[in-house]
Amino acid sequence: MSDKKNEDYTIRMPESGTRSPFGGEKEPFIPVRPSRVASHNSLGSRLAKIENNPTASIIAYCFASISMTVVNKYVVSGSDWNLNFFYLAVQSTVCIATIQVLKQIGVITNLAPFDPNKGRRWFPISLLLVGMIYTSTKSLQYLSVPVYTIFKNLTIIVIAYGEVLWFGGSVTPLALLSFGLMVLSSVVAAWADTRHAGQTAGAAEALATLNAGYAWMGLNVFCTASYILSMRKVIKSMNFKDWDTMFYNNLLTIPVLIVCSLVAEDWSSANLAKNFPQESRNSLFVGMIYSGLGAILISYCSAWCIRVTSSTTYSMVGALNKLPLAISGLIFFAAPVTVGSVSAILIGFISGIIYTWAKVRQSEVAKNILPTAQPTMSASSQSNRDAANS
Repeated sequence: MSDKKNEDYTIRMPESGTRSPFGGEKEPFIPVRPSRVASHNSLGSRLAKIENNPTASIIAYCFASISMTVVNKYVVSGSDWNLNFFYLAVQSTVCIATIQVLKQIGVITNLAPFDPNKGRRWFPISLLLVGMIYTSTKSLQYLSVPVYTIFKNLTIIVIAYGEVLWFGGSVTPLALLSFGLMVLSSVVAAWADTRHAGQTAGAAEALATLNAGYAWMGLNVFCTASYILSMRKVIKSMNFKDWDTMFYNNLLTIPVLIVCSLVAEDWSSANLAKNFPQESRNSLFVGMIYSGLGAILISYCSAWCIRVTSSTTYSMVGALNKLPLAISGLIFFAAPVTVGSVSAILIGFISGIIYTWAKVRQSEVAKNILPTAQPTMSASSQSNRDAANS
């Protein structure tokens, strides 16, 4: 490389005795146009600075997370939308196609070929994933983004106590306080939403929509907890890396989602016209494609944020991200802004910060335990150990 750099900046001196066409000798020095390699090196150094910039990684992660939720809400928020299985099938197909393209051009280098035996073992996890993402889109269809974000916190409680029952984990008093605030924020959000819906012209229909959303949200909480707990049990024994998990999840869910769409959803031309009206058809297609790309973007930004900051910072960013995510729902979808809804958002935001701080303190205590003593293993560590031994 040093030789190449020297060649790029070599100054060619004129031969002695060479004269210019104007009768005088040539100038002893002729400026040379900078080499293109120099500009490439400059571009590479700028990209390297961005790749190692903690602030850039945090902003990218927040953008990926918020944009994904906003796009999902936009696609499923149509008054006549009823093709959730089809939407999720498109999402998974775009994700798999993108992964294959990235593998072909060399961006992804550690993705192993599909193994049918691993596929059979992972298929039950993919079925749980179908339940999780379907109930997520259904609840997002009926609830506002702020309420959806607040109720999503309840998943943390179910997972924590699921780890206590399955893997011998523990819940600290500080974590218990955060759980209480999460429940309180959900109650306040439901109260504010219900009260606002009762004051509208079509109160009965609005309340029925909210009740359907709360029912789907409850199912989503348990489906999400079941998926995460089961995945933690199996993923270690499968020796999966991040790209492997995404690849198998999306590949195995495609046939399930297509079959469910063909069986359970209306594919008549009249229904397709209602789901994809002429005035918003192109933007819906763009949103569906972006949602598939967004899954990969979130995965990359998560790994990027952890690499250049720390897992603690990443967890804290995830907690702080709930506030702009809820605010985005107020901005883009005109969710009702009331004292109750704002209070619920703030309480949920504080509960997320307290929970993250509780996990940080729990990790620090576990590090300070003498190795001669038998440590009290955290829930995640215990689950990883059990998965490795299964």
